[in-house]
This record gives sequence, C-alpha cells and structure tokens, in this order.
Amino acid sequence: MEIACLDLEGVLVPEVWIAFAERTGIDALRATTRDIPDYDVLMKQRLRILAEHNLGLPDIQAVIADIKPLDGAVEFVDWLRERFQVIILSDTFYEFAAPLMRQLGWPTLLCHKLICDENGRVTDYQLRQANPKRQAVVALKSIYYRVIAAGDSYNDTTMLAEADAGILFHAPDNVIREFPQFPAVHTFEDLKKEFVKASNRPLTL
Repeated sequence: MEIACLDLEGVLVPEVWIAFAERTGIDALRATTRDIPDYDVLMKQRLRILAEHNLGLPDIQAVIADIKPLDGAVEFVDWLRERFQVIILSDTFYEFAAPLMRQLGWPTLLCHKLICDENGRVTDYQLRQANPKRQAVVALKSIYYRVIAAGDSYNDTTMLAEADAGILFHAPDNVIREFPQFPAVHTFEDLKKEFVKASNRPLTL
C-alpha cells in the first residue's frame, strides 16, 4: 500500500504568517521555515512579535478565515485521494487549520497545538513530537506503507529524505539548490506526474 504525505502551507494553501504579516504590516512576521530552518527559533520570534504588538489568536484567525487554497489545490487533493491514502503533515496549528481543512475536504492532518491564555494571547506552543514530519513517515513505514511525500521548505526535507520518494513543490531556489536529490516542480500538473512516476502501481493522470 502507498500513502501520500503533503505539507500544507506553501503547497496547498498560502503561508498563514505571510498573510498575517500583510494584513498587519509587520514585515518581520513574513519569515517562514523557508527563511529560518530552526522551527523553535522561528516560533519564538513570532511569539515575541505578537506580544510586542498585542496581537493574539483571534487576530490571526480573522485573517485565516479569508484564506483560500492555492489555485488547483482542491482539485489536486481530490485527484490524489482517488489514488492514495492522504495525510497532511504540517507545522501549522490545530487552532489555525479548521477553515483550511474544510475547503480541502477534511483530509487527515497531523500538526501542533498553540497554548493561549484566557484573553487569546499566544503564550507558547506544543509540538506534536520532535521532528514530527519525519517521525510520521517512519511510523507509516513501520506498518508497511510505502510513502511518497511532497513539501516546499527546510522543515520538509527530513520527511522527504525518509520517504520512499520525496518531491519538492513550490520550493524557493535556495532549498532547491541545497537539496538537488529531490525532483523540484512548480505546478500541480507536474506534481501529479511526479506522484505517478514515484508510484509502484500503474497510475494515470
């Protein structure tokens, strides 16, 4: 059996923190794992900026409510689910994800959790586990699934390396240069072709 694992932000939906940065005008919030590979460093920076500007979870959720999937993403997920079991492995948070998952047809999502106070101020975050994307692939392989994975950022590369086949999608040039072992594509049609190519089964587009 084969299973498809996908990153969420940058692959299927726009980056939440970039959208929030654009809404608030706080450029420092535009940083993502494409820019800062260490997720703990990135999140501590985000929490500090939120506190400095007195912004909380409701403010972020108001922006997420207006976010739509990337053009072609819904159709791609539908195509993929007809051919594979599909799991989204993301460094987003359950407190962010529901509006996005609803638009994608509620695929299975494994991500993290925010810790907030009674006023909605984000005080901390709780990782599902260390190196969660890679460990999810390890677990799936331990129950004899063959895994094909796609992602766009530094935090996806251990998942791609652990998978039986890894694909960079919508990745920036710096990530593509540093990880030439993974095929890199930029359209959903080409991503479909890479999944067909990576599969051990006869698949059609």
